Amino acid sequence: LQGIIEAYRSGITLQRNTTSLGRWDFSGSFFFSISAITTIGYGNLSPSTAAGRIFCILFALFGIPLNLLLLNEIGQVMLLGVQRCAHHLEEMFHWKIKPALLMKTCALVTGLLLFLLLPPLLFSDKEGWTYEEGFYYSFITLSTIGFGDYVIGMNPDHNYPGWYKNVISLWILFGMAWLALVIKFCINLLE
Repeated sequence: LQGIIEAYRSGITLQRNTTSLGRWDFSGSFFFSISAITTIGYGNLSPSTAAGRIFCILFALFGIPLNLLLLNEIGQVMLLGVQRCAHHLEEMFHWKIKPALLMKTCALVTGLLLFLLLPPLLFSDKEGWTYEEGFYYSFITLSTIGFGDYVIGMNPDHNYPGWYKNVISLWILFGMAWLALVIKFCINLLE
């Protein structure tokens, strides 16, 4: 019984044979940090000591505003890249389309590919999810809804490469910046 309790505290549960609490290795901790400062909060990994909870509160108090600044900067860099891309396309093909429309179209298509349409293929390969489940996970994550019904790297029957959670953490940051730009475009359109 003591062994079961210790296993549960380290993230292993007997229900459905999954590690629903996650693991506190480097990539799991990095992923936890990203999900905390992005306010996604999947709920699969959390501090269990008073000191850990206090640290998490302090980390979030400073990390969330810093993350918002980072997302804003990433979004501005992405916007600049899209503007340059739109300008080059306009010059190359001599299009007479409004630059703002071309820029928004480039941002939307590029982002759709990089952040919503291609990642589900990776999730299908690494997690064994269907494409639809991977697409659902992508949107729920990038929109910071984060239900926790799908979380990467939690299936004990799969071997995950060391880079996997770290790359997904970076995908989350850049994807959230892109989705914020799309939402900003939608707000401007609605206004």
